[in-house]
Amino acid sequence: METADGENLGVATSTTCHEEFDIVVGYLEDIIMDDDFQILQRSFLEKHYQEFDDSEENKLIYTDIFNEYISLVEKYIEEKLLDRIRGFDMVAFTVSLQQHKDEMPGDIFDLLLTFTDFLAFKEMFLEYRAEKEGRSLDLSSALVVTSLN
Repeated sequence: METADGENLGVATSTTCHEEFDIVVGYLEDIIMDDDFQILQRSFLEKHYQEFDDSEENKLIYTDIFNEYISLVEKYIEEKLLDRIRGFDMVAFTVSLQQHKDEMPGDIFDLLLTFTDFLAFKEMFLEYRAEKEGRSLDLSSALVVTSLN
């Protein structure tokens, strides 16, 4: 594997699988923090959030929305990784994820969890809906500022 700037990530170099994984995770962090990704995800949430409610029973439409989300976001991330790493293999990276899941930064892990864990996906929509409807957790009253003088 080789990055877009020519850095070789192949087995023949001194780069280990662990270092390759760290490089990909670094790129993943860049991708999900990028404004384009944030707009893509927020637009998707905006389009579908009203379909979700906090009942125990899941609607059939949730499955269609979940599959659409996976297709859209996974494709976007894979394209961005391919732009940065020549020869990037999403399947191999997915296998590597299983081996290194305890080393994943929280924000990356949470995002990747929404691809595989329907409940995490649904929770993302419920949190977005609560935020849109002004029902999100308000901790401002718990904040106390005191002078040290």
